[in-house]
Amino acid sequence: MTMSSSRATLIGLIAILLWSLLAALTVATGRVPPLQLAAMTFAIGAIIGPLMWLWRPEGWRSLRQPIAAWALGVGGLFGYHALYFVALRLAPPAEAGLLNYLWPLLIVLFSSLLPGERLAMHHVIGACLGLIGTVLLFAGNSSLNYQSGQLPGLLAAFIAAFVWAGYSVLSRRMASVPTDAVAGFCLATAILSAIIHLAIEVTVWPETLTQWLAIAALGIGPVGIAFYVWDIGMKRGDIRVLGAASYATPLLSTGFLILAGFAKPSATLAVAALLIAAGGLIAARDMLRRG
Repeated sequence: MTMSSSRATLIGLIAILLWSLLAALTVATGRVPPLQLAAMTFAIGAIIGPLMWLWRPEGWRSLRQPIAAWALGVGGLFGYHALYFVALRLAPPAEAGLLNYLWPLLIVLFSSLLPGERLAMHHVIGACLGLIGTVLLFAGNSSLNYQSGQLPGLLAAFIAAFVWAGYSVLSRRMASVPTDAVAGFCLATAILSAIIHLAIEVTVWPETLTQWLAIAALGIGPVGIAFYVWDIGMKRGDIRVLGAASYATPLLSTGFLILAGFAKPSATLAVAALLIAAGGLIAARDMLRRG
């Protein structure tokens, strides 16, 4: 059965909701080093595919993909997360996050390079409003100052934005690669993360049941199901709408941090919410009309 673009877009939006839980769940994992956490959570995410194959035994054949597909999948997942973790280690989180969240705008712009895609003015306006709202959101939580020693971390965050945008948009060019293959990409990412973790980090295991549950939730949601539904959205949905809507991630993330008691509400957050919501609605104008 052929999936409509609108339905695939809605499925892709699930990833944005799941990624907004990333910060709160990561805080709840305690002192587990970043690459160790990536190895553990991606390993859990890799299990999701085989679980679906219980109802579709032929699903394992999806792992037989050309080298180009594996290079894109593993390069995108592992490359992005490795760069992002380096950024968080070497640069202030707010500044690194602000640079990293160039990727939604880049997805909208890069989508115009795809065959059959057209970038309309309302897509650009929507993405720019989201970017302004995100800048306001981060500016309200940081002085946005940096020192020269933090430049490598800021550069890593900047490159990470291009890596994720490139991975997302190029996935459309490999629409023939089934979403089941994401399980293999997650497993390869887990293995690479574990190897580098053992080389440069000290292993720290979770100390409480809550921390173990947070890791399990990360692996199932933001570092698991999210990548499968994002793959569907990128390959079959409206990339421009998903790109603009992605600016809701830092906003929703801040909201969940407030609910969890890790952050406080503010007027800046309210204004940022209005800008990001307006940007998403403007970018999704065509899809809303079809609906």
